[in-house]
Amino acid sequence: MKPIRGYADGPFGQLHYQVCGEGIPLILCHQTLTSSVQFQKAYPLLADAGVQAIGVDMPGFGMSDRPQSLPTIADYATMIPAILDHFDLGSASLLGHHTGSMIVNEAALLWPDRIDKVIHNGPVPFTDEELETIIGAAVAREKAWHVKPDGTHLQELWDSRARATQGWTDLESMNRQVVYGLLAGEFYWYAHNAVSQYDQAAALKKLEQPTLILTNTGDGIYFLATRTREIRPDFAYVELEGGTHDIVDEQPEAWTEAVVGFLKA
Repeated sequence: MKPIRGYADGPFGQLHYQVCGEGIPLILCHQTLTSSVQFQKAYPLLADAGVQAIGVDMPGFGMSDRPQSLPTIADYATMIPAILDHFDLGSASLLGHHTGSMIVNEAALLWPDRIDKVIHNGPVPFTDEELETIIGAAVAREKAWHVKPDGTHLQELWDSRARATQGWTDLESMNRQVVYGLLAGEFYWYAHNAVSQYDQAAALKKLEQPTLILTNTGDGIYFLATRTREIRPDFAYVELEGGTHDIVDEQPEAWTEAVVGFLKA
């Protein structure tokens, strides 16, 4: 089964989405630099398991319209009720990867009656110091990135993604992430700027929905998943072995099994 693509009215213009299957509704929010294509290997697997998988391009990424001013995580989160309304869903479960984890966290707090379950795939509860040193540095690099007439910006973006994904093995996936980074263009720093201002550690403590921490030991920010487990030991926890940021491409069957198992529990 292949996803069907379409557009919904969103907070900053049109939101591009992919939907596949029927059953338990699950909205999937991708990591920074890519788009809903991040979950392309999982869509048919989720559909076969009885899940209506709805992947959404964050505003400014993929084919979704870009915000005209600097958005916050709360601003990005407004895409969730827009998608729920578009599909005439009273409620749905949410899954977010990295930046997407912050977005679904905030959406679950803002519209608790419309969110059934939450899956944090690589949650990011940075300390204030880490936000400044890790994310702040990333924002500075991204703001300095510009299209250049000699094309060296292409190599720069590839090198940046490769450094952030130590141990990568899937060439197709790496290329796809870089291509979608190019689509986001000189505004892709907007998302990490929003990340730098969000206290997910505090937000995690407020979540009341059934929640799963889904991680993999090869994720560059695996340590933040273990920290999340310390913050919320009551959350369900699944850990996949190995992989990288691109775990959905690398281990789609195991990843899907963990997601579906939690949704149906």
